[in-house]
This record gives sequence, C-alpha cells and structure tokens, in this order.
Amino acid sequence: MYGCRLCALCVALSLGTIFALLTPDRARSAPHNPTRTQGDKPMSGLEITVGPAGANVLGSDHFALQSAVDYVAGRGGGTVRILPGTYEMGNSLFLREGVRLVGSGDKSVLRKCDCATTPLTAHSDWYEEIVTVKDPTPFRVGGGIWIEGMSPFYKDRNQIARRTVVGIAGNVIRLDKALRDDYWLEPGANASTAFPVITAEYVNDATVESLAIDGNREHNPHLDDNHTGAIFIQDCDRMIFRDLTIRDYNSDGISAQICDDLVVEGCRISNCTDLGIHPGSGCQRPQMVNNTVRGCSQGIFFCWGVRYGLAEGNTIEDSLRYGISIGHRDTDNLVRGNTIRRSGEIGVLFRTDRGVGRSPDRCVLENNLIEDSGLKGDGVAVDLTGVAEDLVIRNNRLVDTRPASADRKRIGIRIAAGILRPVIEGNTCQRMDQDLMDLRAAE
Repeated sequence: MYGCRLCALCVALSLGTIFALLTPDRARSAPHNPTRTQGDKPMSGLEITVGPAGANVLGSDHFALQSAVDYVAGRGGGTVRILPGTYEMGNSLFLREGVRLVGSGDKSVLRKCDCATTPLTAHSDWYEEIVTVKDPTPFRVGGGIWIEGMSPFYKDRNQIARRTVVGIAGNVIRLDKALRDDYWLEPGANASTAFPVITAEYVNDATVESLAIDGNREHNPHLDDNHTGAIFIQDCDRMIFRDLTIRDYNSDGISAQICDDLVVEGCRISNCTDLGIHPGSGCQRPQMVNNTVRGCSQGIFFCWGVRYGLAEGNTIEDSLRYGISIGHRDTDNLVRGNTIRRSGEIGVLFRTDRGVGRSPDRCVLENNLIEDSGLKGDGVAVDLTGVAEDLVIRNNRLVDTRPASADRKRIGIRIAAGILRPVIEGNTCQRMDQDLMDLRAAE
C-alpha cells in the first residue's frame, strides 16, 4: 500500500512540473535569443564583391564570377555583388543553390565572347569524355564548348552537348563529363565556343538581379532555343530573375525548362533572335511580371505543359511573329494587363496543332491592349485556333492605328471551328476591318 502511494505522489509531482512549464508566466520568461541549433535558418548569409578592382574577388571574366559564386555557395549561401565593369564570358556562369547574384545595374555587363566553330575530325561515342577537333586554338581550359551534330541513327535528329573544357592535348579536347550521344563524322559534327551566358541545372532557390547581358549576336551563330538562351535553366525550382537587361543573344532571352515557380520580373529583353521569355516544357506556376520585350521573334512563349502561369503588366513590342503564344497543354494560365504592339503576324495566339487533349484549355486573356497586329495578310489581334476548350477572352482593347491596306485585313478576334465553349465578353475593337470572325458559324 505504501509503495502505491509513493508512486502516485511521484506521478503527481511530475505532472505538476510539466503543467508549470506550460503556464503563460513560464512562456513569457523564455529567452528571447535562443542559441542557434543545427535546424535553424541562418540569421544572415555571407556577402562578397567581385570586380576588376577594389573587390574581394578580383577579375573581369567568367573565372572571377564563378569563383565568387562557388565560394559563397560552399559556405551556406549568401550574396555576390558584381561591381561595375564588362565581364568577358568564355564560359557560362553556373548558378548555385542559395546564392543571390546582384549587379550594379546596366554598369555590370556580362558579354558573350566571339564564337568560333571547327569540325570534329574523329568519331566520338556516347560514353566518351573527349572530342578531336580540326582547330583547337579557340578553346581554353575552363572555357565552354558546344558540340552539335546529326544523329547517326535517327533521321533528322539534331543533338547537342554543352560541356566545359577540362584539358587539351594537341587536337584532343577533354570534357567535364561524357557526351551521352554519338557524334560521328558521316552525318557531320562540330565543336564551338557557344553557350548560355548564365545557366543552371538541378539548382533551386537562386536569384539574379540588376545586371546586363550582351549576347554579342553579330559574332555568334544562331543556336537551338531548346538548349540555350542568354539565361538557360533546366530542372530548377524557385528561381528569380529581376531587373535584368538582356540584349542581342542569338537565340532566346530567358529560357527555363521543367522549372516550377519561376519569377521573371522587371526585365528588359531586346533583339534576341528567338523568344524573349520562354517558360518551357513542364514549367508550373511561372510568373512573368512587368517586363519589356522588344524586337524578338516572339515576346512570351508558353511551351508544352505550362500551367497556372501569370503574364501580367508586360510591354511586348515589335515581335517578328507573335506577341504571346500559348499552346500544347498550356492550361489554366492568366494573361492580364499587358500591352502588345506591332506584332509581325498575330498579337496573341492560342495554338492547337496536335488535337484534342493537347490544347491550351481554361486560359484567361483579360484587360490587355493589343495594337497593330500583322504586317500583311490576316492581321489578327487574338487568334483562337484548333480545339481549345473554355477559353476566356474578356475586356481587352483591340486597336489598329494604321490606315486600311489592300495587303492586310485587320481582324479583332478569330475563333476556329473547333473551339469549344469560349467566353468572349467586354472586348472593344477600334478601326478593325472585322471585329469578330467566328468560323464556328460557318460550319
């Protein structure tokens, strides 16, 4: 009996201690600055500078920039500030997780080097880490190399490997990793000093702000925009690109493939050969806000399976083809409050070139100004093609300021025969030859 009473007393005392710890008075007396433990987030990160003079890391090329980024990444992340100067890029700047790269506005210029191309002179198989070239002189250890050729096995399949040179012996160039495709002489293959200026693969949570990229288009060949851009990222999440000036790259401005929660904000992109902003295949929830895109083939191009994206407050002018293009399984996107002027063919294109189930369903286009679309033929402000379902075209201003021309028909909205259940409401058309061309009515 005595033992039972003693046990009960111990339990009561223990519970009393626990309850005392949980009282408000006890909570208020907890320390305000607890010691940091392994699971806490750091209170601040490392910050260093890089530049031609007066910086923590001295230099004005890709080596200096990469050294600074890697140093900060290796110490838990932080900020690299790029001082004013022109940085000659002989290879891509590879972003690292948790590193914020901040320039000095347009005074910090990353310039793509002149490109040189030479043919391969020996077969290279997919597992090899070397290529043999006719002229090795353009290449440098630590520099970028672009290997391109036709597949020996698949007709009309072009294949590309982006690598870094890690060794040179005569005409043999060693690569940082294996080719993963066969580059044989019969179809033909070349190596060149081509690469994206800034890139990342399988990197999350990096930011690039307030700098300029000069793509040096005049001295660089046109490149496949599924493999490059002035900025090219792939399999990266939560990446931010803000307040950048990107000009004259001979492919895309910003290209992101399979990247979730991408943010492109307040950037100025001009005179890039292909797409200004390219939320590529599989991107979920991209945000493209308050950017200016001028003189590219297309302004904003939603690629394949881009969903729940936002394009808002952008100014897109003088696109050679389309201002904005939305297509293959690009569903549930919102395009709102943009200004789109002087598109060479179509202002906003909803494309469906592969049939039912592969269409840009449930997208909303609202409160946009679309002006002076198409140079000749049918100049369409908003073109709904194919078999898309449940599109909403609402409260847009569709304007043409140009005089009538026999070479051009000005059309506000064109609806293809296969479009299902579109909502077309509140739009205003000015000086169009035809406000609405509904091809469903002709069926």
